Amino acid sequence: MTPDPGPPGRDTAPGPAPPGHAGPEPDTTAQERGGGRRTHRPWSTRRLPAALVTAVTLVAAVAALADVVAVRAGRPSAAWRRRLTDALATRPVDDVWMLTGAAAAAAVGLWLIALALTPGLRHWLPLRSTAGCPRLRASLDRDGAAGLLRDAALRVPGVGAARVRVRRHRVKVRADVRFRGPRQVKDDLTAVLVEERDRLALAAPPRIVVRVRQRTG
Repeated sequence: MTPDPGPPGRDTAPGPAPPGHAGPEPDTTAQERGGGRRTHRPWSTRRLPAALVTAVTLVAAVAALADVVAVRAGRPSAAWRRRLTDALATRPVDDVWMLTGAAAAAAVGLWLIALALTPGLRHWLPLRSTAGCPRLRASLDRDGAAGLLRDAALRVPGVGAARVRVRRHRVKVRADVRFRGPRQVKDDLTAVLVEERDRLALAAPPRIVVRVRQRTG
C-alpha cells in the first residue's frame, strides 16, 4: 500500500516561478532619472503682460465704442478719430510716423509671441518627478541651490572661501585654497559638489565647473 504523500506542497522545494510572475520589484532610480529628464521648467503666469494688454485693449475698445455710439446718436465723431482717419488715408507708406508705428506694433507682437511660446521663470530649476506622482512638478530656486552647494564647498578641507553661480546647464564654482595643494582640493571639491548636486534631484543636472586659486594671505 502506497503511503499518503500528504497535502501538496508540504516539505517540498519551491518550483520555478509561474509565467508572468513579476519577481522582485526593480530599482526605479534609473526610471525616475529618465522620467525626470522630461520634466520641463514651470510656466510663468505672465500677470503683468496680461494686465497691460488687457488694459490697452479695453481702453481702445471702450473709446471706439463710445465714439460709434455718439455718431449713431447724431453727434459728430471725436477729433482723435478724425485725425487718425485722415493720417491713415493721406500719409504715404514710407512716412516716418507710419514706419515707427509699424515697427512698434511688430515689436509688441513679437514680444507677445515670445511670452506665449516660452515658459519664463528662468530663476527656477525643475526637479525630477517621482514615479508615484508623475504629474507633480516641483522646482528649486537658483539662489537656494547655490547656497546649498556653497555650504558643501566650504566643508571641504582647504577651502577658505567659495563663490557659486548656478545656471541652467552649468554651475561655476570659484574657491580660494588656504592650505593643501590646489589640485587635491579641486578634486575633492568636485567630488563633493557632484554628490551634493545629485542630492538636489534636478531634472537636468548642470555640469560642475570648478576653479581654485591659492591664497597665501
